[in-house]
Amino acid sequence: MVVFCSTGCGSTAVLKRPKTDDALCKNCFFWAFETEVHHTITSTKMFQPGQLVAIGASGGKDSTVLAYVLKHLNEKYNYGLKLVLLSIDEGITGYRDDSLESVKRNQEEYNIPLTVLSYKDLYGWTMDDIVKQVGRKNNCTFCGVFRRQALDRGAVLLKCDIIATGHNADDVAETILMNLLRGDIARLQRCTFHITGSDGSLPRVKPFKYAYEKEIVLYAYFKKLDYFATECVYAPDAYRGHARALVKDLEALRSTSIIDIIHAGEQLAIKDGVKLPKQGLCSSCGYVSSNIICKACVLLEGLNRGRPKLAIGKSNKALAELLAERLQNAASIKTTIQDQF
Repeated sequence: MVVFCSTGCGSTAVLKRPKTDDALCKNCFFWAFETEVHHTITSTKMFQPGQLVAIGASGGKDSTVLAYVLKHLNEKYNYGLKLVLLSIDEGITGYRDDSLESVKRNQEEYNIPLTVLSYKDLYGWTMDDIVKQVGRKNNCTFCGVFRRQALDRGAVLLKCDIIATGHNADDVAETILMNLLRGDIARLQRCTFHITGSDGSLPRVKPFKYAYEKEIVLYAYFKKLDYFATECVYAPDAYRGHARALVKDLEALRSTSIIDIIHAGEQLAIKDGVKLPKQGLCSSCGYVSSNIICKACVLLEGLNRGRPKLAIGKSNKALAELLAERLQNAASIKTTIQDQF
C-alpha cells in the first residue's frame, strides 16, 4: 500500500518521523529537520554575525550532521559565521583513529578547516593509558572532563568566539536523568540551557537540543553523509548507558517522552536560599572551574602521582590534598625568601 507524504505535497512517504509519527517524503523531512534547527538557533540568538564557530567534530553521526547543517543554514540564511572543525584525539586505538579519518573526509567535502588536538599532547596521557591505570569503571569520568577542557583549549588556540556541539535531544534527556539520580542540582540547572558558559568563559551551544537521535540518523542516511558509526570501545561500561536505556524504553512507550523530559528539566526551579557553586577560573591551568583547582587538573595530578582514583566521586579529598600541598609549598617559599633578607 502506497503511503503519501502527510504534508500534502503529493510525494510518496519514505519514513515515519520519530518525533511526530508523521509520514514524510525525503524533501519534506529535510525541510522539517532543518527548519526546526534554524528555529532553535534564531529563537535563542545562539550566534552573532562575524563569529568564528568551532564545531566539535568526532566523526560520528551527530557532529557530521551538525557540520553539514550549520554550513547549509549559514549559507541559506546568511548567518555570517566562519566555521572550523575541531577534533580531539583521545588516543583510543581502533576507535578514534578510525573516526578521525571520517572527519578528514568531511573537511575536504565541506571545505571547512580542521584542527586536531590530542590528549597525549595536552595531558601526556592517552585514554588507553588511563584505562590501564583506572580500569573500565571510571574511565569515562576522565575522558569527559579532559575532552571538555580540550575543546576549550582548542577553541582558544584558534581564537574562536563560540563552540557548537552535536548534543541532541536524547543526550539532553539522559543528562537530566543522570543529574537527578546523582542529586547534582548545579548541573541539572545548566544542562537544559541552549547556551552555557557565556558568563566570562567561552560559550557553548547545542543547535540539536530538540533534535531526536533517530532523526539525525535518518537525515545522515538519506543525505548519504559520511560518518563513523562504531561505538567507543569503553562506552558499554559507562554510567550514562543506564540513563540511555531508560530514555529508549520511555520513547518506545511514547514518542514525546524525550521532549517531555527536556521540558520538565527546563521548568525545574531552585528554591531561594540554595547556594550553588559559582564558575570561575582554575588557579592552576586558567580554564573554567567551579573550584579553586579544576577537575581536569585534579584528575591529572592523581594520574601523575600514581593515584588515579584520588579524585573519583564527589569527595573533595583530592582537592584538599592539593590545596594543602600548595599552601605548604607557598609557606616554604615565603620562609626561604625571608631568610635571604
